[in-house]
Amino acid sequence: MDSLGQIIAIGGGGFGRTIYNNKIDNYIIEQCDKEKPNVCFIPTASAEDKAYTVNFYAVYSKFNCKPSHINFFQRTPRIDSIIKKQDIIFVGGGNTKSMLAVWKEWKLDKLLKKAYERGAILCGVSAGSICWFEKGVTDSWASNLNVIDCLGFLKGNNCPHFNSEKDREPSVNNFIKNNIINSCYASDDGSALHFKDGKLFSAVSFYKEANSYFLSLEDKEVKKEIIESIKIY
Repeated sequence: MDSLGQIIAIGGGGFGRTIYNNKIDNYIIEQCDKEKPNVCFIPTASAEDKAYTVNFYAVYSKFNCKPSHINFFQRTPRIDSIIKKQDIIFVGGGNTKSMLAVWKEWKLDKLLKKAYERGAILCGVSAGSICWFEKGVTDSWASNLNVIDCLGFLKGNNCPHFNSEKDREPSVNNFIKNNIINSCYASDDGSALHFKDGKLFSAVSFYKEANSYFLSLEDKEVKKEIIESIKIY
């Protein structure tokens, strides 16, 4: 097997919010050693919101890359042949539970694992951030935050939007204290976690004062450590 690829898990922000701050997208492109990489956007979690896809092309057409996207709710192309060609795969935000259910039906989860194992860069924001971990903290249910089983390409658990949604930090603390999860990565909007070959390489801050964290239980209290970050704002 080749060495595993990279995973860049973004806590929030990016082209879904604005097409004018492209720092994290530029960082993603720079991690690829191809001169003109193939980049595929998968907007399943947003029910394939058309404006979101337009924003993707508005941003990635500025870079020296070949952007494309996959839809599942129109006539779906041969996704295996598309995924095989991709150097970078970017997963958009939205409803994680619904996204994973659609992916499994189309066997995209298995194709993404193969892409990762051949060295592709997998990345995404919110739902597209937590999906790569064993478990994620999600707002897929309207009533409250829940822990959901994810793809498990990376060990551990993850929570996005840590600073921008007031229920996030207390919910993660409760999940850890109640042994629903034993620890959790978390990222503010404007911060990402960058993994290489299955191991944490660094956090990446693309907004000022945005951080990523590792939370774990120590002496019956939740300890929150800031992960050292590369600053690109």
